[in-house]
Amino acid sequence: MKYERMAKCKCGKTKDVNVNCDGSHANPSKLIKKLTLNLAVVLMGLSLQSFAPIKKETINVTSSSIQWVGEKVVGSHQGMISLQSGELIYDGSQLVAGSFVIDMTSLTCTDLTGEYKSKLEGHLKSDDFFGVNKFETASLSITKVNKIKSKSHSVTAELTIKGITKTINFEAQIDKNNLNANIKIDRTKFDVKYGSGNFFDGLGDNMIYDEFELIVNLEI
Repeated sequence: MKYERMAKCKCGKTKDVNVNCDGSHANPSKLIKKLTLNLAVVLMGLSLQSFAPIKKETINVTSSSIQWVGEKVVGSHQGMISLQSGELIYDGSQLVAGSFVIDMTSLTCTDLTGEYKSKLEGHLKSDDFFGVNKFETASLSITKVNKIKSKSHSVTAELTIKGITKTINFEAQIDKNNLNANIKIDRTKFDVKYGSGNFFDGLGDNMIYDEFELIVNLEI
């Protein structure tokens, strides 16, 4: 009897043979509430740790650049096009989306001078090619980005030229401050068919290859 009066369980309701408190007298509803609260706190902590804010970064159109390169049977030409506006969207440090607008009226040729330079620029802006009087801008919208390794990423985007939108894929080098890519484009898919051997016969040395390249450097 003396041992029972010295029971370790203060309430005396324990069922343990050694008189240790086994919690059998506890209120079940209170235990459930406590466990639920603890679980909620843990889940909230995990959620906060994994959450990364979405950031929209404006592209610096002054320090960014787009160079074009077009090839024909007997040579090639190249030049520049100015960016009008754009943004890159990051989830933490990972690029997830973005878009930019190109000012087609700014198209210039950099490998010619004088009369030949003016003639080529005028021809490229004419309806034979990009119809700049009607379509003053072109645009690219990034819809998907998959990391390959290190800074290399596979990018899917919607490209619009002359009011025609097509899905394109290209590889880009991306970090938190810039995007660099060499994008090859089949101009005929955007109704730019002048001098194409796939649409005109007997072009000979005047044939212009269907693919042209944009060398893109975007900085924020």
